[in-house]
Amino acid sequence: MAGQKRAKPRGAADPAPLSPEARARLESQVAGVVGALKTEVEPAALQDQITVEPQDPDWDAHLMAALGAMSHPAIPPLLVALFGEARDKVRRKALKKTLHRLKTRGVAFSDDLLPREEASFGAPRPGAATVFVSPIFGNGESYVILEGPPEILGGNFLVARVSDQEGFRECVLLSLKRQQQAEVWDRFREQGVDHWLSPPPAYAVRMLEEAYTQHPGAGSGTSQYVALREKIFRHWGRASAAPDLDRELPALSPGEMPRLLDRCRKLALDRLFHSFPPGPEEIAPWLTKLKEVEDSPLVLSDQQKQIRTDGVLDEATRALYPIESRADWRRRLLTTAYYLHLEGREEDARAARAAADDLAVPDRSALRGENPFLKALVQYALYLEWKFQQPEEPETPSGLVAPPGEAGLIRR
Repeated sequence: MAGQKRAKPRGAADPAPLSPEARARLESQVAGVVGALKTEVEPAALQDQITVEPQDPDWDAHLMAALGAMSHPAIPPLLVALFGEARDKVRRKALKKTLHRLKTRGVAFSDDLLPREEASFGAPRPGAATVFVSPIFGNGESYVILEGPPEILGGNFLVARVSDQEGFRECVLLSLKRQQQAEVWDRFREQGVDHWLSPPPAYAVRMLEEAYTQHPGAGSGTSQYVALREKIFRHWGRASAAPDLDRELPALSPGEMPRLLDRCRKLALDRLFHSFPPGPEEIAPWLTKLKEVEDSPLVLSDQQKQIRTDGVLDEATRALYPIESRADWRRRLLTTAYYLHLEGREEDARAARAAADDLAVPDRSALRGENPFLKALVQYALYLEWKFQQPEEPETPSGLVAPPGEAGLIRR
């Protein structure tokens, strides 16, 4: 219509709108900053309330805008601490815009708080060396990506896939322009790898070193890593400088173990563990056994059925996660506990640490029962398999298997 205003098109560097779930998460983090500002004003303390997303500049731009709505003198240094080194256009524009708005509202800060750009965007700054790691997958594999100026390695993007069972599965050095890098990240997302973490660079080097030293000569990527090893040490650090997980994740007291192990039942459903449960072919025979218990004329009461089904669940956990594999699962859990710690999810990190410590118990008694975390993974896999086998319109609203996270296995 002639009198109607045209909608302003979104610019190339403007952030996309957030989903309702992301908006709720954003509001929760901002509320955490508001609470922290009542007692703390140091950027390091305030950063503990915030989760940035290295591969989601739109999220970071919305986060900056939300933080910039607070006229507090601690906000400008917090924003610069989080995003001052950003090289991409979306974050850099959002940061400058937010700082400008704060200044116009009378929030005082130094003009040189944000360093001037020394190079054009897309060109790595001298000495810049960053890392990204994927969550550890249920088969013990992880991706490690080293990104830096091409003069360091001869390319600017090193992609390694390492396994705690086989060492290097892949190690490829690429020379990518900014658009090509975006295409690589998109390809990862298409494959379901959409969650990345940025630990200290030396930690990523230790992951590469463990793949090399524990499985020397194994895997097609070993020779590529060996050729670049010393250069990686010079610019990303040595494995010996990596954080000690025992210090980063303090030991737990015996009194808090029951509470944390109970928390593990729901933690098992977290996206960091989506590849940990057994697959459909592995879990199907155990669902059949549960159905046999449900239909058995020899089981008289609901309590007897629950005892029998819990026994089947313990048996399935021992079969699907045998004793000889427990050390591997403990290591994977401890690694993920560290990742949860990096994201500021301290209680979840402690719960994962508790599950890892519980796996170190040499002999499990019948009274103690199976590891709650592994048991929850089995229950989740049973639930998914049961749901898959249901017709599109179930005849009854109730089902055999309870939803994940519930204490019992049989739904009432």
